[in-house]
Amino acid sequence: MHYARERWDTPDGDFVEVDWLNTASAASREPSAVAVADQPLVVLFHGLEGCSTSHYAHAFMDEVAKIGWPGCVVHFRGCGGTPNRLARAYHSGDSSELDWMMRRLRARHTGPLYAVGVSLGGNVLLKWLGEQGSTLSHVVSAAAAVSAPVDLMAAGDQLGRGFNLVYTTAFLKTLKRKSLAKLADHPRLYDAVRVRRARTLRAFDAVVTAPLHGFRDTDDYWTRASSKPVLGGIRVPTLMLNARNDPFLPPDALPSAASVSACVTREFPDEGGHVGFVSGAFPGHLRWMPQRVLSFFGHRGC
Repeated sequence: MHYARERWDTPDGDFVEVDWLNTASAASREPSAVAVADQPLVVLFHGLEGCSTSHYAHAFMDEVAKIGWPGCVVHFRGCGGTPNRLARAYHSGDSSELDWMMRRLRARHTGPLYAVGVSLGGNVLLKWLGEQGSTLSHVVSAAAAVSAPVDLMAAGDQLGRGFNLVYTTAFLKTLKRKSLAKLADHPRLYDAVRVRRARTLRAFDAVVTAPLHGFRDTDDYWTRASSKPVLGGIRVPTLMLNARNDPFLPPDALPSAASVSACVTREFPDEGGHVGFVSGAFPGHLRWMPQRVLSFFGHRGC
């Protein structure tokens, strides 16, 4: 997969990095050159510690390229390979940041704009959609959230026990490394000893994520950042795709039909794991998920 990178300066003096599938258009940096005006533009928001080279981003952008649409992967702060400038990073409820990103894309593209959020990015996207409601009718044409941990309390507790600690350990490896490196530019930002000792996301969020982003503690963060309470406010055609065997979220934490708006299509297959949905003969392929999402975007309406 070949990308062309842009760096966007944020309103508060930081930056994010955006990888464009349409390399010729992106390289020109002209506002009108991101895509042909009438073509749909697909933007993907990655998961925790993900990026444009994550397996799901590759699979998704490959399908976008096949149908001839332009696309991009927007990195949350510090996830594009370069440490961000400010003490803050990104978090599961960072809907204000996503709002700025989406409105910037809307300002430079006149065709349909489709948003996809994966895992953490899916929760942020759903929270934004629910909070903003009908005000987004001219910003985003349709959206999809894949394997979104919509109930962060349930998801966080699920990742803190049993075999799921394998996933947590993998996340913490990069989260700890980046957090400790940040202390070189921001001394006494948090307790380095507590960061090193963290063995669960609950412990890490208590010392780093929650205080850095204005939350009282982990419980406050997980409660206020969850998208599940605002799903009834969504007024944009939205697909929620979650497997019931997703190890990150117990099936009883998935939203009921009564808790989402009429604009939300809930699709909860029994199999698929977390951002997996492997299909075909062994060893399988990852095309089913992006093809399902792109098919949904081709049939808009609510």
